[in-house]
Amino acid sequence: MDLNTLGGYEISEFEHNGKSKTVLRTGSGPAVIVMSEIPGITPRVAEFGRKVSGVGCTAVLPSLFGVPGEKPGLKNSLKTLQKACISREFSSLMTRKTSPVTDWLRALAAFEHGKCGGPGVGAVGMCFTGGFALGMMLDERMIAPVLSQPSLPLPIGKRRKESIGISNSDLEIVKNRVEDGVCILGLRFSNDSMAPKERFEKLGKEFGESFISVEIDSSPGNTHGISTRAHSVLTEEFVDDPEHPTYEALELVLQHLKEKLLTK
Repeated sequence: MDLNTLGGYEISEFEHNGKSKTVLRTGSGPAVIVMSEIPGITPRVAEFGRKVSGVGCTAVLPSLFGVPGEKPGLKNSLKTLQKACISREFSSLMTRKTSPVTDWLRALAAFEHGKCGGPGVGAVGMCFTGGFALGMMLDERMIAPVLSQPSLPLPIGKRRKESIGISNSDLEIVKNRVEDGVCILGLRFSNDSMAPKERFEKLGKEFGESFISVEIDSSPGNTHGISTRAHSVLTEEFVDDPEHPTYEALELVLQHLKEKLLTK
């Protein structure tokens, strides 16, 4: 664990159903569960958590894989991806199946809600964890879900590209939550094959106007010079410039969290 890049975070453990994981926390106010992308809680993921705490929320970062604080690189990314793909906690290839780790995440969210208070809990998933907020919506405390470049199941073949990584029975529960007023925010780059457009089209079909889709142009020759291989909207490809679309996307995420968790 690289403590030099994790300044301002409290580090503890949370156990549920015999499974204990490291959890980083910073800030005060209603809890937002920030689930990192591969290879883990990188410096930029930690920085995103600080931005969440900066608007008046408690950023809660569970370490689901990798080494907290470690910078991303090809070697550690591939190693972490290989381990995650064979882990029983993640449904990396199966369609119509909710990743089992969402049970642990719901328990964490419930614990943090009891500790932090507020009307409910928010969640931001990224890449490998991008769709986990859907499974967390089975608990009514989850009222501010964000799906950033959701990549599971891995988009190999037409069926997996269209899959949103949740079982049919869980999908019906999530639809009921949406009918009760919960909005889902989704982010992706337009050319991102890991979070394919078919997946966002499916999310729109299932949840209608309650799915707010933010797609950033990453096509060849785009205005902002964004790489056609851009993937991480809120972290690695984020540009701290108010005129940049990733900055606008971040502001939308923070506003979504504030409206749902801080507005009385």
